[in-house]
Amino acid sequence: MADARTRILDAAERIVQEKGVPALTLEAAARGAGISKGGLLYHFASKEAMLNGLVARLAESVEQDFQAVLAAQSGPAPASRAILSWIFDDPEQVCEEHERAGAVFLAVFHHDPAMLAPIRAVFARIRDHLRADKLPPGRALALMAASDGLFFGRLFGMYEQTAEDQQAIRAALEFLVQEARA
Repeated sequence: MADARTRILDAAERIVQEKGVPALTLEAAARGAGISKGGLLYHFASKEAMLNGLVARLAESVEQDFQAVLAAQSGPAPASRAILSWIFDDPEQVCEEHERAGAVFLAVFHHDPAMLAPIRAVFARIRDHLRADKLPPGRALALMAASDGLFFGRLFGMYEQTAEDQQAIRAALEFLVQEARA
């Protein structure tokens, strides 16, 4: 069984996913985690502390996921290839992670957008990796922008993509990386 801190953060994410940001209270998170409000306050003295915990956990997870995918790349433009792999190679994991990340983004942004600083720092480091790929200007950042667009499209249910759509998008994005090697 997960520790109380993890259960609290998991419960907070579920509440936002299922009921929306206004439903996220300390009491609701404690109930969802199966602990008393006092138990929750032991780990998180305030709603802001709980939200900071959500952002810190998300930032750590995104950093670890990207580093693992990056480490698996070989050849030129490893960060760009990592972005492609990250968004296309494990769609079930991506969907679950996107839902969790979306809940955190929404809750924290609703409370105080400045609290997103840790995740912004992670994405700044990812952009540094992309710049190190030395692709022609704009190409690696276009990959990241497309990745972000796919994330938000899925998160908000803006459109459904077929497997063929996904393959076509990936091929178009891979073309940017392949052309850069030539």
